[in-house]
Amino acid sequence: MKKKTQQHAYLQSYEYLRDKILNGELERGTKLIEEKMAEELGVSRTPIRESIRKLEQEGLVKQKRVVNPTDMDLRHYFQVRILLEGFAAKSAATFMNEHDLNQLKECIQVGRTGTPEEIMEANKQFHDVIVNATNNPVMIDTIERMQSIIYLFRKTVVYHNRPFLIDEHQEIYDAIISHNGEVAERLMKEHIQADLEFCLHVMER
Repeated sequence: MKKKTQQHAYLQSYEYLRDKILNGELERGTKLIEEKMAEELGVSRTPIRESIRKLEQEGLVKQKRVVNPTDMDLRHYFQVRILLEGFAAKSAATFMNEHDLNQLKECIQVGRTGTPEEIMEANKQFHDVIVNATNNPVMIDTIERMQSIIYLFRKTVVYHNRPFLIDEHQEIYDAIISHNGEVAERLMKEHIQADLEFCLHVMER
């Protein structure tokens, strides 16, 4: 029972801190003070400490401060995505099943007509479906561990209305459904590179 209570306190703490960072309530550069957080949540310092450790692994916290990514940090994250998701798009053109293809199509439709929150979710799902189609657990896990930091940049892309975002999804989908792996890979790499350049531009403002 005690172990269950500890696990609950950890999950509660982790989700609380993560959501505050992702929503911008904890601003970049903010120092996370264990005692203060523990008091706010009514838990001991242990689950707070564990939560901060997990957030550090996810790239949202560095040396107990909310990350304030540099241009180089951003480039490093996107380089990994370009390599992995480019390969995933190429694989999808060969192996993707009918159900997943329909999901991609739905994501594009929502991307054109949805609210910013719906577009955020559809954008995430579009990329997740393609990565999951690789059936490569190491690749899927690597991207999964980057999800929180990807969310921050995806938010920038969606809420600042990056041009041609959904048109590029359509082109990637068309290449996948045509079983053209080389084109799907190239388009995905160009798509993520465009996201990177847009985020860098927004950060410079």
